[in-house]
Amino acid sequence: MSSDATTHFGFQQVPVSQKAERVKQVFESVADRYDVMNDLMSLGIHRLWKKIVIATAGVRPGQRVLDLAGGTGDLAAQFAKLTGEHGQVVLADINGAMLEVGRDNLFNRGVVVNYAQVDAEMLPFADNSFDLITIAFGLRNVTDKNAALQSMLRVLKPGGKVLILEFSELQIEPLKPIYDFYSFKVLPLLGKWVADDAESYRYLAESIRMHPNQATLLQMMQQAGFEQCEFYNLTGGVVAVHKGYKF
Repeated sequence: MSSDATTHFGFQQVPVSQKAERVKQVFESVADRYDVMNDLMSLGIHRLWKKIVIATAGVRPGQRVLDLAGGTGDLAAQFAKLTGEHGQVVLADINGAMLEVGRDNLFNRGVVVNYAQVDAEMLPFADNSFDLITIAFGLRNVTDKNAALQSMLRVLKPGGKVLILEFSELQIEPLKPIYDFYSFKVLPLLGKWVADDAESYRYLAESIRMHPNQATLLQMMQQAGFEQCEFYNLTGGVVAVHKGYKF
């Protein structure tokens, strides 16, 4: 890739070399209030979305699970209950501040998992390591999504599954103006009032619009080498769960 190549950071174009650092600054800024803001932004519905992911995962005792962009540990805590004492859950995030919040949350709840600060584009795990990989609300912040998908495929065991929970393209046309108003006017105000950071939440709203829609992400997964790929729209396509397998 040429040194002058650019990519999107929200609606801005920035040098590829700068995006990861700018995303890091966003999440360092919001880490302490991340869970509160998630509840406010989604009216608590993000908890239902995550329950659907857990149900779709079908995790069994003894399995190994990698939760990428695991943040404050919501999914990892539930997977730890399902894998049991003979399984393993790795809570992974590229952002140290988010990982620290997740570690504190799980420690206070008595949940035991492993932790790893990793870049999804270059996962430092052996080939064929995990039965399940999840990434919830994290893929849209990755600079090179194709590299991340290929890295996930490499460390997934044959027969293993990847689940991607991410904001997507609203499918209910009459609601789009309301959704846009909420995203670009209300969210930054919430960010200002609750987290004292309007700009980070403006970026998060913009990043949703720049993320590949349902069909495009499905195609990207297939091109990366995943098989039997499909997706499910939730809340009218506000979010979608993409699923794929490695055989």
